[in-house]
Amino acid sequence: MTPRSAGPHLCDLSSAEVLTATAGRTVVWPVGSVEQHGPHLPLSVDTLLADAFARQIAHELNALTLPVQSIAARSLPQSGGGLAFPGTIHVRGGSLLAFLEDALESLCALPWHRLLIVNGHFENEPFLFEALDEVGRRPVAAGKEFLALSWWSLVDTDWLAGRVPLFPGWHAEHAGLTETSLMLYLRPDLVSAARPDHADPPRPGVYLHPVDVDRTTNQGVLSSTSNATAALGKDLFRHVVAAAVALVSEGNGLLREETS
Repeated sequence: MTPRSAGPHLCDLSSAEVLTATAGRTVVWPVGSVEQHGPHLPLSVDTLLADAFARQIAHELNALTLPVQSIAARSLPQSGGGLAFPGTIHVRGGSLLAFLEDALESLCALPWHRLLIVNGHFENEPFLFEALDEVGRRPVAAGKEFLALSWWSLVDTDWLAGRVPLFPGWHAEHAGLTETSLMLYLRPDLVSAARPDHADPPRPGVYLHPVDVDRTTNQGVLSSTSNATAALGKDLFRHVVAAAVALVSEGNGLLREETS
């Protein structure tokens, strides 16, 4: 497996081709963000990772991919450092929800069977899930399956514990060890030499306003990056892709396709 593989891109099809090409197929839609990721990573981390995972998963499933959606929900202080650091571009939750519902409903006009959304930004989750629940109840979605996941939700706890013994929790992994390692594997040209650590990761499920970002983060980093390696990134990338392919292929929690 290489991170360069990709399934066919839906937008490369012509209007005359798209109905036949999508009939009964799986379509994969990566959703990310433009968000600060400390002094060592680019603003595009969530977008690049979601796109890389989605393209590799689509390749393994012989699925089609959609263009990555990069404008996202706002970053929150206890999971992404909030808006205290420059570079984060976001829309309000209501705007994002309305956009997702409209995009999903229009996408349902095509005859695909399954839509898999691969998310790379923590704060997108509730809006993605609500939009899918809403559109999934509409007549246009009849006979279609929806599956949405954040890539980190597929990481096995025991697998991770064997490689990252002091893992702080996914809420505190913003710009941390796993994202830095994945970027070292996928886009090392965008990773600087800095390896900032933050010794006191935030607690999950706690919102504080105002927040002292100099105390709660290290330049926007919520945990540790010092042990990040491309090798860990490669293993993690393969682990997540394999889990996603198994989830879809084995039909876990999904309807089985009709057979004649």
